[in-house]
Amino acid sequence: MSMLNTLGLFALTAVAEILGCYLPYLWLKQGKTIWLLLPAAASLALFVWLLTLHPTATGRVYAAYGGVYVATAIVWLWLVDGIRPSHWDLLGAAVALSGMAIIMFAPRSV
Repeated sequence: MSMLNTLGLFALTAVAEILGCYLPYLWLKQGKTIWLLLPAAASLALFVWLLTLHPTATGRVYAAYGGVYVATAIVWLWLVDGIRPSHWDLLGAAVALSGMAIIMFAPRSV
């Protein structure tokens, strides 16, 4: 799997997870309709399925995915919550993505 495909798959996975958690938040914290739980459940099922598409050991995928999740959550903060990330937020996301890149793209014999 190419680097670009891997990053895209991780990003899609992160959006599915965040959306699956955000919709119940809207219901519980903002009084939105309980019907949001249906697309939330579907989004979380999609998240789990997307994690299975990576052709490497699950532990490595889960560890690397965490870095992409952090960066995607910072983008979500900006685009959905309307809060501009601080320099520290961006630095943290960059460090997390660096960790992901090391885990996923380091040369390996197995």
